[in-house]
Amino acid sequence: MIERAREVLRDVFGFEEFLSGQQEIVDHILAGRDGLAVMPTGGGKSLCYQLPGLVKEGVTLVVSPLIALMKDQVDALQAKGVKAAVINSTQSWEEQKQILDEVRAGEIKLLYVAPERFRAGSFTSAMSQVNIAMLAIDEAHCLSQWGHDFRPDYLRLGKARKELGNPQCVAFTATATPVVRLDILKVLALDDPFETITGFGRPNLSFNITAVSKKADKYKRLREIILEYKTGIIYCATRKKVDEVSETLASWGLKVAAYHGGMSDKERDKVQDSFISRRKDVAVATNAFGMGIDRSDVRFVAHFEVPGSVEAFYQEAGRAGRDGEAAWCELLWNFADTRTQEFFLEGVNPGPGVVRDLYQWLRSSADSKGEVFRSLDEMRDELGVSNGMAVGSALSLLARIGYVQRFDVPGQRLRGTRLLKPNEPLELDEAAMEEKERRDRQKLDSMIALCESGGCRQEWILDYFGEEGRECGTCDVCRSGQSGDKRDLTEPEKLIVKKALSGVARMSERLGRTWQPRFGRGKIILMLTGSQSQEIMNAGLNRLSTYGILKEEGAAFLNELFPALADAGLVQTIRKGDYPLMILTERGHAVMMGKREVRLSWPSRKVASASDEGPFDSRVYSRLADLRTRLCKEEGCAPYMVLSNRALEGLARALPKTINEALEIPGIGPAKAGQYGEQFLAIIREMAD
Repeated sequence: MIERAREVLRDVFGFEEFLSGQQEIVDHILAGRDGLAVMPTGGGKSLCYQLPGLVKEGVTLVVSPLIALMKDQVDALQAKGVKAAVINSTQSWEEQKQILDEVRAGEIKLLYVAPERFRAGSFTSAMSQVNIAMLAIDEAHCLSQWGHDFRPDYLRLGKARKELGNPQCVAFTATATPVVRLDILKVLALDDPFETITGFGRPNLSFNITAVSKKADKYKRLREIILEYKTGIIYCATRKKVDEVSETLASWGLKVAAYHGGMSDKERDKVQDSFISRRKDVAVATNAFGMGIDRSDVRFVAHFEVPGSVEAFYQEAGRAGRDGEAAWCELLWNFADTRTQEFFLEGVNPGPGVVRDLYQWLRSSADSKGEVFRSLDEMRDELGVSNGMAVGSALSLLARIGYVQRFDVPGQRLRGTRLLKPNEPLELDEAAMEEKERRDRQKLDSMIALCESGGCRQEWILDYFGEEGRECGTCDVCRSGQSGDKRDLTEPEKLIVKKALSGVARMSERLGRTWQPRFGRGKIILMLTGSQSQEIMNAGLNRLSTYGILKEEGAAFLNELFPALADAGLVQTIRKGDYPLMILTERGHAVMMGKREVRLSWPSRKVASASDEGPFDSRVYSRLADLRTRLCKEEGCAPYMVLSNRALEGLARALPKTINEALEIPGIGPAKAGQYGEQFLAIIREMAD
């Protein structure tokens, strides 16, 4: 069978050799094993199930999330003479029946379907009568509620596989953290699976994050990127922004393909075809665009706004440079853009109250058959919910836990809702809902941490996915030399780092594989230095085993050390309400336990111990840092754009009472003193009283 596979590789796909990692996966599949393959975008994962599907007896059933993605792959296979087909919602019943007849007759080797197809028991029943060689699940991260693109219909696949007789099953994805990978294996109930991770690294991509304060600066930088790299994709967070950006680019005389979910299937197909056929070289789109796009010469991917997760950012950026040649990836970063992602988070995480109100309304509005025919917008208006996304998410949750069923209404775009347990009280797992929202917010916090990190971008991303990375030498940080002062640590320095990380761990709560933060950096430093302040004593932090273990190092030194720990990805600041809290990352835990080495930009001892500058008040510093964080959120800018760490430290030492006194501190000029001075001085005066 291996020899036959090589013949197919050469004669059908036109390749003499496999790409890195492909042969190992193909060998496992041909041996009949279930498995999970994690391969980077452009790594050739589709060939890993297409080729075995042509060699094995029977039909390979491929589950994929997008109609356009399936159509592209089927068209490409048919052009190679492969008997492939797709069944989707745009086809008539007669067309679908004809394809199923061909499958039963053994005339189709690869059949592509969306996960929604398994809603209908008739499809599963029809396929159970067919010799299924393999169930291949593409974009498998969609079945994990801890993934960045969770789709409830994917959850049906575990049950559907059982109903199909438990055929061999292999899942594929380009972006999955260790937690998501475990979830995939669990949901699909894979039998003694192989797990192959060919690596997340994309050495041909240069990752860049550019801080911009105004929209005009975004467009200026975008024009520079397009002029230099010519062919690429610009991702926006909303449909409205896609329209705005595409219209602006068109006014520059560019031929632009605009793509978003508000367009009809026909319009989206037309736009996608114009980009693939190279009639248009720049696409402006929401995140759905690009999945499986067969255009390898994309030279740049730009994010006009911050995505909601590192997974989404890496998957979208990974659509550049699929030909292996150098490509440019750039995120135009403004903290204010996170408000859009916060809105999305609220939409996909409706509170228990919204879900209960919706269920009660459905029960009171259902007809004699227990069915409701109202649009999501109508439901939103009836419930008085401001975030329309929340209604759709609440409906999906009710369907997932078995209280309602959504169904298509013939001849209408409207979907109906059927009550399955109209007389039973609604039981919600509120703890699970809260945990999902926490994880979703942590994904956004991780994306923000990447944007504000001072370390190599690619190294940071690889660490996030659980793969040890090295400085890439091509990202904005590496090119600027900011990461060049990192070095190996001496044994005493390693001990200091472990003690600092232990302090963070002691002041956090361990939840499975993740950490729940409880305190901010300022309070952690007060605890580590043995502060006897009332806030430390009242919280009982003086009873921790790590209390005072870095007293000799001093608060000033630790205020320099913790940003270095964050840059190295050992700790992370996340927001809880208005408060920035600090947690230990998985990488930080490994370093704390001595299982991993780390290189750091070690703080200057001169700065840390400069007693001639006056005593350092860590309580004042902590309050000033909190104010700076709040100002950053309000203005959508990076912390250093308000005041640098050095300037904050100077304020905490000198404790100025007037603007003129503050102007004596390095890093505080007339402009910043005029804009922010009184707010910082108010805290100093308050704490002095």
